[in-house]
Amino acid sequence: MKKNVVSLVLSAALLFSTLSIPAFAAETEAAPEVLPEAAAAQPEETAPETSGAPAAEENASSTTSSDEIVIVLPSASASSESTADSKPATEAKTEEIPAASAASSSAASEKPEAETKPAADSKSETETKPETETTAPAAEKPKKATSKTASENPNSFTYVALGDSICSGVGLVQMENHGTSMMGVDVSSNFKGYPAQCYVGQLASVYNLDRDHAINLGLPALMSSDLVDLLRDGKMNGMNMLSGCEYNYPQMREYIQQADVISIQIGSNDALVPCIVGLGNATNWKTEEAASIVLSGDLRTAGGFNALVKSLKKYKLTTAEVNATWNLLTSGMAKICNEAYPVTTANLETIVQTIRELNPDAQIILVGYTNPVPLISCWSKFFSKMNRYEKKLAAEYDLTYVAIPNTKTELDGHPTVSGHKYIARQLTKAIDAANK
Repeated sequence: MKKNVVSLVLSAALLFSTLSIPAFAAETEAAPEVLPEAAAAQPEETAPETSGAPAAEENASSTTSSDEIVIVLPSASASSESTADSKPATEAKTEEIPAASAASSSAASEKPEAETKPAADSKSETETKPETETTAPAAEKPKKATSKTASENPNSFTYVALGDSICSGVGLVQMENHGTSMMGVDVSSNFKGYPAQCYVGQLASVYNLDRDHAINLGLPALMSSDLVDLLRDGKMNGMNMLSGCEYNYPQMREYIQQADVISIQIGSNDALVPCIVGLGNATNWKTEEAASIVLSGDLRTAGGFNALVKSLKKYKLTTAEVNATWNLLTSGMAKICNEAYPVTTANLETIVQTIRELNPDAQIILVGYTNPVPLISCWSKFFSKMNRYEKKLAAEYDLTYVAIPNTKTELDGHPTVSGHKYIARQLTKAIDAANK
């Protein structure tokens, strides 16, 4: 019995690693499970596709072993229609000029005293003609460098990454604060002082961007409602009582306005944080020591892992605590995931709309979800549904959706260095494709 309890608590304690992480793990869309009531309530999953591209994406992301990138790019038809519409307008303007000339010559023939006035009239006509003839098209914005041309064209665009702890680089050696960003901890130094190993740093290296042109706005433990507040007001609406963090960064809005490419990776903590809080309540917070080891980033070291094992061995859960933990790991988590889905999807759309208002021209990339707890079916369903929703949202708002199903992670649930490289490669493909 004691061995089973220790095993159960070890599995539960590892969930604490997700407090400051975004969701990572392979997509599970390939096996279209029959979702419970929440799935039936979501019209977006069964809505007809607006074009052939989303259908292709569904197939591309269904195989978790595939390294294919799933992209929804703005349709070229809109720009071609705009060009077609503007062409007749130009032709119409050029046809007006002879009419104006005929009118002026007719007016001149009616006036007998034409010794001095015709010259003035002629001058006036020539001055007004250029306004009609030469409505020069607006200069096109210079193209962003691709991964192949970046060496010759440094800082050709500005990249801003929004997200939670995976974006910020929690778990990497150089990461300041190690993801324990709770109340009173300022992580703004990480905006430009982020680890070179994180995917923002990797992408900056690929495109030859300095730290003023590749900004990392990843905030550990951030939830989607927090990001809504930050984008709207530059600060959170008070401390998040579940995650324990409060961020106040007015400069985030300015960074968004200056960006050419913006990636968004958010929403996993909307379900994970309530589960972790539920686990603490179920065990009367006996798991707090294990959680601090995981969240400190020390779990990746041998000493940290040994400390975690020792901490788990000290647990002496009562029968009531064991039962409460078991209920959370089964039906309790499923309820939390079902309640989180409508909240997260609504916040995602608000986030996209707010960014579009701040910056109508930037390429917006939605980074897909993976599953840090693949053995729990409700998590697999939740993240699969979230990936499907992001694809639909990308198609609706002409965004780019990027899947990251093969991200390698450590025991703390955060990506390894190679995991960050993989995410950067996926983002690079998306940026290059949009710049062709």
